[in-house]
Amino acid sequence: MCLIYLRFQPCCGEKEVSGVLNAIQMNLAAYSQRATLLVALWLALSAPAFAAEPGQLDAIQAHTRAEAGKLVLVDVRTEEEWRATGIGTSAIPISMLDRTFLQKLDAAVAGDKTRPVALICAGGVRSALVARALANYGFSRVYDVSEGMEGSRAGPGWLARKLPLKQP
Repeated sequence: MCLIYLRFQPCCGEKEVSGVLNAIQMNLAAYSQRATLLVALWLALSAPAFAAEPGQLDAIQAHTRAEAGKLVLVDVRTEEEWRATGIGTSAIPISMLDRTFLQKLDAAVAGDKTRPVALICAGGVRSALVARALANYGFSRVYDVSEGMEGSRAGPGWLARKLPLKQP
């Protein structure tokens, strides 16, 4: 059992956020699922209270827009999850646990933080938390694929809709 105590501050600088994320990721690598949820929770709680709610897309909308080049679709799940199910053909795999997540996301949008970005995870929980937190980093057009890959209350999910997949 691993117990972590973090003192959350409503506004943190990017260096502090990166430092805490790196510490969490290094110390909890063996606890992949728990670490993922902790990082998502921390990101959500570190975002300012006035951050905009992300827009929501279903899997079909996200796939169609990404294929048309109208948004960047990012799969924030873990490498193990990608290998188990594959990823959407139009998705870029960037695990939210990756220490360089923000740098890779910035590269995926070519430095344009106004470019639409949609995030997908297994069931919409982690992607929603990360989407909310990205407003803190200047991303202004972020969407959550709320049904995720495996489905949720929001819909059946990418896999059940039989949308195209690729191996990471």
